Amino acid sequence: MKLLVVLINYRTPEMTLRALGCVLKEFDRIPGDCRVALVENDSGDDSADRLRKALAENAWEDRVELIETPYNGGFAYGVNAGARPALASDDPPEYVYLLNSDAFVDAGAVVKLVQFLDAHPEAGIAGSRIYGDDGAPHETAFSFHSIAGEFEGALGLGIVSRLLYRWKVAKPCPTETTQVDWLAGASMLIRSKVLEEVGLFDDEYFLYYEETDFCLRAARAGWLTWYLPDSGVCHIGSVSTGAKDQTKPRPAFWFHGRRRYFTKNHGAVYRFLTDVAVVIGMTFGKLKATLTRRNYPRPPRFYRDFVRYNFFTPPSHPCAEKRTDG
Repeated sequence: MKLLVVLINYRTPEMTLRALGCVLKEFDRIPGDCRVALVENDSGDDSADRLRKALAENAWEDRVELIETPYNGGFAYGVNAGARPALASDDPPEYVYLLNSDAFVDAGAVVKLVQFLDAHPEAGIAGSRIYGDDGAPHETAFSFHSIAGEFEGALGLGIVSRLLYRWKVAKPCPTETTQVDWLAGASMLIRSKVLEEVGLFDDEYFLYYEETDFCLRAARAGWLTWYLPDSGVCHIGSVSTGAKDQTKPRPAFWFHGRRRYFTKNHGAVYRFLTDVAVVIGMTFGKLKATLTRRNYPRPPRFYRDFVRYNFFTPPSHPCAEKRTDG
């Protein structure tokens, strides 16, 4: 198998089918066998029936396998549910492509990612330029999180941002093909050898930070991650979760993912120092905004929730009990 696409649905069947239709058109441009693992992540509605009906009506069943999970364990859990059977089969894919259910690939977008990894054996991961339905670019290519980067993001002060630019997590997206630290998982092509070497996604994450964790593990194993601006994907963004809605409090699973990322990859002491740096940065950032009568862009209760979840009551995985029960 040349390519396995992992597409996860959670309560957005019509949008998922639109994303599926777009990516299936790419298969005619890619030499070799290409298939889709369509993961229905226990939506608790009629998604499975609607997806199954659409597969039959469009004669997609020979290229698309519908996989139904017993519970919604999050994005990493869904990725693993889709990828694991194919990787363990007699004909494992050369590449695994992750595509969000609210992401619609431009013509040739997946082909360009495949061609890039074909031509660059030292590269393990390649990702697309992501833009909204209004054409505005989305933050897609990032630097790894660090104490300096977290402090810069929390403070938001021009002179400090310039001094700490090297560590800034979300820099302007490159206009040329560029090596980066990590990519958003909305459109990510992974060489299967990377998965064999560093393992599947860590499903201890529910949502957010799982792709950062994966790219860090790949980097530590010597695999490079690349951003390809000529591979375009339109992404509606957080349709299933609403987690990026700045008018609503940040969900607990975001704090859970962040806490796990720092503890797992840098240790508890480093995480604690990073949290302190963020609190200091937010304190002075809010003070600056007050004095200059400007907005300090954070979701409601973010300061309070950050302190609560990082210093007093750490959030657990939303499916902790189900995962314990197997």
